[in-house]
Amino acid sequence: MGVSDTSSSKATTSKAELTRDIALYTVARFGTVAAVAALLVLVNVPLLVALLVALVVALPASLVIFKGLRVRVATGLAEAGERRRAERAAFRAELRGEAGT
Repeated sequence: MGVSDTSSSKATTSKAELTRDIALYTVARFGTVAAVAALLVLVNVPLLVALLVALVVALPASLVIFKGLRVRVATGLAEAGERRRAERAAFRAELRGEAGT
């Protein structure tokens, strides 16, 4: 029972880090769009046009600009998926009555 407590504590920390990374990446990408749109508005481009151009320019650019954060998010999501698959397989083995260690 102590082992499961330790592993769930570690998983919670990992989930918190993943949640933080996803939030940071999302805010960074929207912030990039807002910054590009603000610059365009400052040079007298209409707001709607500025937002559309900012979306087309800033979102692909942020893939390059925030590559490290994007890789951390992708790695975290892959690890979480693998952990869920392992937990699901262990649960199914328990249901079948197989001895799992």
